Amino acid sequence: MAKHLSIVHQIKARCSTFDSLRVEKTLSPPPPAAPQTGPSSSSTQSTSDGGQLKLTSTPAPIGLPQTPFTLAARKMPSNQVEQCHRAVTKFVVKGLHPFATVESPWFREMTKALNPRYTPPCRTVLSNTLIPAWYEVEKQNAITELANVSKVAITSDGWPSLAQDHYITVTAHYISQGKLHQKVLRTKAVYRAQTGETVAVEIGEVLEEFGITHKVVVMTVDNASNMDVAAKKLDILKLGCFAHTLNLAAQKVYSIATVTRWAAKLRAVIVWMKRSSMAKIVLKEKQLLLKLPQHTMILDVKTRWNFQFLMVERFLEQYPALQAAVLDPRIRKPMERDRLDRITDEDFTKAEEFIKSMKVLYTSTLCVSSEKTPTCGQILPILMKLKAHFTVQEGDSSFVSDIKRKVFTDLSGRYQEEKIQQFLEEVTAMDPRFIAKSVRHTTWERLQEAAVATNATEADVPIPESHEDSDTTEEAMYENPRFEVSPPPQPKSALEELFAEEEQERRNIHMNNSNSSIQQRVREEVQLYRSLPMIFMAEDPVLWWWTKTVTLPLLAELSHGYLNVQASSTPSERVFSTAGDTISQERSRIMPDKADMLIFLQKNT
Repeated sequence: MAKHLSIVHQIKARCSTFDSLRVEKTLSPPPPAAPQTGPSSSSTQSTSDGGQLKLTSTPAPIGLPQTPFTLAARKMPSNQVEQCHRAVTKFVVKGLHPFATVESPWFREMTKALNPRYTPPCRTVLSNTLIPAWYEVEKQNAITELANVSKVAITSDGWPSLAQDHYITVTAHYISQGKLHQKVLRTKAVYRAQTGETVAVEIGEVLEEFGITHKVVVMTVDNASNMDVAAKKLDILKLGCFAHTLNLAAQKVYSIATVTRWAAKLRAVIVWMKRSSMAKIVLKEKQLLLKLPQHTMILDVKTRWNFQFLMVERFLEQYPALQAAVLDPRIRKPMERDRLDRITDEDFTKAEEFIKSMKVLYTSTLCVSSEKTPTCGQILPILMKLKAHFTVQEGDSSFVSDIKRKVFTDLSGRYQEEKIQQFLEEVTAMDPRFIAKSVRHTTWERLQEAAVATNATEADVPIPESHEDSDTTEEAMYENPRFEVSPPPQPKSALEELFAEEEQERRNIHMNNSNSSIQQRVREEVQLYRSLPMIFMAEDPVLWWWTKTVTLPLLAELSHGYLNVQASSTPSERVFSTAGDTISQERSRIMPDKADMLIFLQKNT
């Protein structure tokens, strides 16, 4: 009925089950419910201090005798029914369970044992009422949260489902209250050719739907040509996925003949060991004998170079057990019959050289694939380190030299576009972990202009009242001294005397802010920021800037448009695994709009 009213009559039946989760635009918590006094009109459940569930009730209505049967027949209060419905919906969505779970006899037997008075919703109510109601509430909460953000970065990628529907995912990244936040906005099914114009339209609709069209500073996508066209159509700076760039550079190693033959030899033995049940038994025996980790061999995947690195790394770890296993009579003859080449010490030496050469590339991929800390500022420092590492040295073997030349040549041609190069220099400068890595004077000039433009519409930047300790230099503290006649100083308290230097610093900042132009204030903040030491790599740069909103308010605001940018499109790609569990073999016929709701709720709640 609800679906009929929605499609035919354009009437939506409103579900109030999830209204308690709605975030108001004022972002203020709902007032606490007034405690009820006197007798209650219905049965309720409460939990005692010992954790046991107690059933409390009031006398039955007048005219009906109070018996256990009348109590059992009484329905649950509507608020308890809604609470149970929310729990069941969350169980299905967050656990990626099929909708049919709620109609399973075992599931209903479980809910009946937990509360005999509760009847779970059917799959139709769950699919058409409860999940859409929860989705609408959480979507509006996301829109409200994004409305309070000034700058947003996005990532996007496409993928096919088991039903051969093509989906495009868009994620948003922003900074609020000293934390880096992420939202999966949409996972849309697209039934048109994935040209640049089509992708631009699809992404543009998502941005408009969430009200962030004019807030997006950078979009991080893969290196496909249609994404270049889409970024130009949307007039958004496009940053190529750095993890994809590293993968392409590593893929060049496959074109080296010596590496290909050596890897094929390892792969053949590993495939044979994984297919033979006796080989697995023998390998486990040798691992126990040699006291090696009980790990299985890893087989590489050509489209993901990381698996080749992991395959060789596992080969090195299990080499003693592997050599002992192939000499065991139980599998030696079958291997000889299959004409498998034996692994030699030369192959082991090449494996060691391969790991030594490629480990830094593998580690770099892990660094830029993080979602919880800023990653874009790492691109230029990592590129500098990789180019230095892959420069051919005099003592390198021919095997290592070939690998280094291939990777170095590919990396040298990346991120050469002027706009991208300038943006990477700026984001590196705004990352306090890499302040010293950006030495060009023009980079700081562009940052000053950007800070002035960002704050030009503000007459004055509010200075929050804070008593934090600030890292400043003595030179910056007493810059531009002002000689004014002041009344005799008042006696200082013990606390004021103890923190006299910090107090003087804050007075100077307030004085400069009130009497200096925005341009002058930006120059002073940049000078002060450049004089500060770099923070440790384990520290959070977003949180660091949050603590500097008093001493560096203009630059702190500017940092929100740099540190939220992702170095890779990994956030969108990680949605694929969740989507793969959502649109699984059991539910491959799920409608795209339901899949979008499930992925949104699973990733954002």
